[in-house]
Amino acid sequence: QAILSEEDRVVILRFGRDGDETCMRQDEILSNVAEKIKNFAVAYLVDIDEVPDFNEMYELYDPCTCMFFFRNKHIMIDLGTGNNNKINWAMDSKQEFIDIVECVFSGARRGKGLVISPKDYSTKYRY
Repeated sequence: QAILSEEDRVVILRFGRDGDETCMRQDEILSNVAEKIKNFAVAYLVDIDEVPDFNEMYELYDPCTCMFFFRNKHIMIDLGTGNNNKINWAMDSKQEFIDIVECVFSGARRGKGLVISPKDYSTKYRY
């Protein structure tokens, strides 16, 4: 519903389970940045157990997933991870998350369906 009604702001949907540790970390970041990004973005939390409709459509198999929508359109973001649909880990830095949301907003406003992340996350997990 929020995706349909929001015209001027990016809608951030956090899919996951409220009790999950990764989700709690991401929720903390979301609540901390909510005031700073309120002019161009709004965040909603979606429990994948209570609302299972999106699980298959968006392949929500990770403990915590963030997706971005603008004017009823899914905005993909190239994070260098190979999966351009979503962020499937908890961000550690508030500023990094704000940068990504700003990037999504400015790209989406210009009509782009895919934006490039300000930071490359392909080396985030070194084995």
